[in-house]
Amino acid sequence: MRAVIRRNKTLICDEIADLTPGEGQVLVKTLACGICGSDLHSLHHMEHMIDITRRGGASVGAGAFDPTADTVFGHEFCAEILDFGPGTTGVLKAGTRVVSMPVTLTPTGVEALGFSNRLPGGFAERMILSEALLLAVPNGLPTDSAAMTEPFAVGAHAVAKARLDADSVALVVGCGPVGLAVIAGLKAKGHGPVIACDYSPRRRAAAERLGADVVIDPATESPHGRWESYGVPTARAAQSMARMMGKTFGRPVVFECVGSPGILQSLIEAAPAGSQIVVAGVCMETDRIEPAIAITKEIELTFVLGYTPEEFAMTLHQLSEGVIDVSGLVTGTVGLDGVADAFVALGDPEAHVKILVQPNG
Repeated sequence: MRAVIRRNKTLICDEIADLTPGEGQVLVKTLACGICGSDLHSLHHMEHMIDITRRGGASVGAGAFDPTADTVFGHEFCAEILDFGPGTTGVLKAGTRVVSMPVTLTPTGVEALGFSNRLPGGFAERMILSEALLLAVPNGLPTDSAAMTEPFAVGAHAVAKARLDADSVALVVGCGPVGLAVIAGLKAKGHGPVIACDYSPRRRAAAERLGADVVIDPATESPHGRWESYGVPTARAAQSMARMMGKTFGRPVVFECVGSPGILQSLIEAAPAGSQIVVAGVCMETDRIEPAIAITKEIELTFVLGYTPEEFAMTLHQLSEGVIDVSGLVTGTVGLDGVADAFVALGDPEAHVKILVQPNG
């Protein structure tokens, strides 16, 4: 079967071995798979990323994984069941469209799809999934939208980790895929107002479609200038005075969804005192912050990654019920032969929001 393989830090379309499902596993046909920012980074910096993962104590996808060996990316997928391995129940019949958390259970451990040398991810015509982890795509949800379950579950998890009050104002910094998922997660939970900022007009438009109440171009206006207009004093003294006068305001929460050096420090300096900064952007470089400023302002830093099975299932439900509307976010589709060019195109935020790979298209 055909797949796009990361080999020697390049992407090549080639033949790989056919797959046979094992105990408790199913063979599926990949219908659509999103290209994630982590895929873009991993193409050239996989070794560094896996080293950081191991230093962080993670084992899934990092234990026996060799970042220099062939890897088939792709962890944001929707697929169709083709065949069943031994020990499966067949509750979901062949032909059923499914999504799954991107891990497969094997006799030797858990394989992280997209970061495995043994099993291919979604940039392949076929995959091996675990029957126990499959979720049927409900309510006629389009395949392209179902493939957005994984990235939008990331936003749901970030929102779940935020200590939002009923009247909190939320600021989302960066409206790439992670920031858009956070905006959707906030609105799905009924939070607002939500302020979103990004330099890209295309991304700002996407943020508005997903429900952001205020969308700001930081090249022309600081998003932190809006706190006071929503009744959130920024200085500790002003907050104390407001409380003494009987005024209330929710905890300000900032979602850092950029992941570039310097962003975290700038937010520590600009955010209101007492803010929680939820760090969802993955900065892969050494960064620098001044803790004394965060201490003086009593800033809370919360670092988040991934999602729980419950958040993944909830996100699929919200997509199928229209609570989260991702129509218009897929700005391009490619076959396997177009994946390498798509990686280049995604380097321009004005070119695309999300590109899906259709290996059998």
